[in-house]
Formats: sequence, structure tokens, C-alpha cells
Amino acid sequence: MSVLHRSQPCQPWNKGKLVGQKAPLKLKDIWAIRVRLQLRKKVRDLALFNLAIDSKLRACDLVRLRVSDVSHGGQMASRAMVMQQKTGRPVQFEITAMTRDAVHAWIKKAHLRPSDFLFTSRVTGSPHLSTRQYARIVHRWVEDAGLETGSYGTHTMRRTKASLIYRRTRNLRAVQLLLGHTKLESTVRYLGIEVDDALEIAEQTDV
Repeated sequence: MSVLHRSQPCQPWNKGKLVGQKAPLKLKDIWAIRVRLQLRKKVRDLALFNLAIDSKLRACDLVRLRVSDVSHGGQMASRAMVMQQKTGRPVQFEITAMTRDAVHAWIKKAHLRPSDFLFTSRVTGSPHLSTRQYARIVHRWVEDAGLETGSYGTHTMRRTKASLIYRRTRNLRAVQLLLGHTKLESTVRYLGIEVDDALEIAEQTDV
């Protein structure tokens, strides 16, 4: 299991901008986007989408993944570990079979070597996809799926699986570990679970 080397501190594309918390995708939305990418044979985008969902990484860590972080000796790994730029702490994530297939197909199509960045940029002089480019790609996915673009962003991809895991297990500590948060309070705020849980209780209460 390889570890992503630390580089410069993460500078989010939306630094200094007022943006609201982005909603996670629902299961039906995940599949709507996934199927659309499959039908359009968007090999890179499908790999990026699936890995973004599985990894739960911040955009600045996701775009800097190298082939060697997820594949060893030509074989896709079922788990990976990277060093988070924001915290300097390692975080592990799973790579499901569907994601392994999608990423392997992209590596093969793009003829990528182990040392290459997984998601190379099409802009001359940029070694990998930038967080701004990634944000535009996410915007396109959301728009094509007929969703309200202002409600979703790159953090949507990070929050989606974490939110689904919490909904199914209510295991906040597990979600904290998966997101790589140092404090449990950060996970609570990030998921917005106190508000969501309160609304859920309210919806189930007849007056």
C-alpha cells in the first residue's frame, strides 16, 4: 500500500468565496450519472467519478493520485492509503470492484505508467487535473443529471458515501476515520447530521 507524498498545503479553488455546504448525492443520482457516463463511453470521467465516491478524498488529494497509489504490478488494489495535504495525516479508503474495473480501464486506455498522475490534465504545462478543472467536471455531471448545480460541488463527492455509510450504520466514529478528520466535531459539522436527524424526527412526528 503506497502513500501519497506531501506537497504544498492544499489551496481550495473556492478559497475566499462564500459557498454553502454542498449536498451529497442520493443513490438514484449516483446511478443516473454513472449510467450516463457508461453509455457515453466516458472512460476517464467514469473512473474519476467512481474513485471520487469511493475514496471520499478532498479534491486537492484526489487530483494528485498517482497510478502507483491504486495499482501494484498491474493489479488494482482493493484498499489504498494517501497522505492528506490539509492535515498531513494518512487516510485509507476502499476501492470497490466497480471502481477497480473503471480505473483499470482508464489506466489501460491512457497508457499510464505507475509513476504517472492518474488523472492527467489536458492543459499544457499542468501535470495533473487541477481542482478547478475537477470542479467544472463535477458541475457538468450534475447538470447533465438534471440536478440543481448550485447545490452540488466537489465536496458533494467527498460527502456522498460518508453520508450513506452514516445513514446505514449511525457509526460516527467510522465515518470520522474514513474522512480523515482529527476531531469528531468536524465530522458532525461536515455531515450536518444534527440538523438532518432533527428534521428526520420532525417528519416522523404527527401533531
